[in-house]
Amino acid sequence: MASTTPIDTPPAPPAPPDRKERPKSTGRAGDKVFVGLSRGSGILLLVLMASIAVFLSCRAAIAISKDEGNFLTTFDWNPAGDPPVFGIAVLLFGTVVSSIIAMVIAVPIAVGIALFISHYAPRKLAAPIAYVVDLLAAVPSIVYGIWGALVLVPYLEGLNLWLDQFFGWTYIFEKTEVGVARSLFTVGVLLAIMILPIVTSVSREVFLQVPKMNEEAALALGATRWEVIRLSVLPFGRSGIISASMLGLGRALGETMAVATVLSPSFIISLHVLNPGGGTFAQNIAAKFGEADEFGRDALIASGLVLFVLTLLVNGAARLIIARRKEYSGANA
Repeated sequence: MASTTPIDTPPAPPAPPDRKERPKSTGRAGDKVFVGLSRGSGILLLVLMASIAVFLSCRAAIAISKDEGNFLTTFDWNPAGDPPVFGIAVLLFGTVVSSIIAMVIAVPIAVGIALFISHYAPRKLAAPIAYVVDLLAAVPSIVYGIWGALVLVPYLEGLNLWLDQFFGWTYIFEKTEVGVARSLFTVGVLLAIMILPIVTSVSREVFLQVPKMNEEAALALGATRWEVIRLSVLPFGRSGIISASMLGLGRALGETMAVATVLSPSFIISLHVLNPGGGTFAQNIAAKFGEADEFGRDALIASGLVLFVLTLLVNGAARLIIARRKEYSGANA
C-alpha cells in the first residue's frame, strides 16, 4: 500500500496592520472658488434668460389683449389704428422662408470649404483661406447690408430671370411681379453669405479633431480619400455640423440691418420667393420701432417674443437630435 506524503502548504500571509482611514480630501480653496464661480455663472445665465422671457411676456400680454385681430393669423400691422389690428403671419412666414433659403445655400458650401481646408488644401494654402473665412465672420452686418443693396440686388436680377425661365414651373421660382430683386430670395442669399463663415469655422475645427488613427486605418484598408471622409470624418463631425448650422440659423433668424437694407417690406404672403416684398421679425422691429408709440412698442415686443420662442425651439430641437443619436458626438469613434 503506497504511502502518502503530506503536501506542504505555504503559510498564510500575515494580516496587514490596521490602518486608520484617511480623512477625505477637502479640496483646495482655488477649486472651491472655481466651482462656485462656475455654478454662479450658470445660475446667472438662467436668471437673465428668465428675466428676458418675463419682460417680453408682460409687455406682449398688454399689446395682445388690445389687439382686435388674431395675433397669429392677421396679415396687417397697424397698432396705431383705431381699433389696433396687427399680426405676425407675414413676419413669421418671411423669417422662416428666408432662413430656410439661407441654410439650403450656406450649409453644403460651408461643409465643402471646411473639408477642403482640413483635408485637401496644402498647409500653405489652407492657412490663408482659414484666415479669410474667420475675417469674414467679423464683418458687421450693416456692411453686408450696404454691399447687398448696392451690388447683390442689381446682379441678382439676371439670376431671377434665369430661375423664372427654367424653374418657373415649380411655382416657387415663378416671378409674377415686375421689380428689382428686393425679395425673400435675395434676403436668403445675403443671409447665406453672412452665416457661411460661422458654419465653416466651426465645422473646420471639428473636422481637424477627427482621430488620425481612424483615417490612417481606412487608408490602410484601401479606402479612397472620399471614402475616408464619408466613413470617418463626417460621422465623427456630424454633431459639430449640426451645432454650426444652428449657430448660423440663429444669426439668420435674428438678422436686422442687412435684411432691412435689401428687402422691400410688404404684408403679403406669397410663395413666389422672387417677387418683391415680404417681411421678417427683426426687419419689422428695426423699421417700426423709431416711429412707434408706447403701445406700438409693446406690439413690436410681442413679435420679438415670438422670435425669442422660435429661437429657443430651434436650439432645443438641435440638442434633441444630438442627444438621441449618441454616435453623433464622436465618442465611439
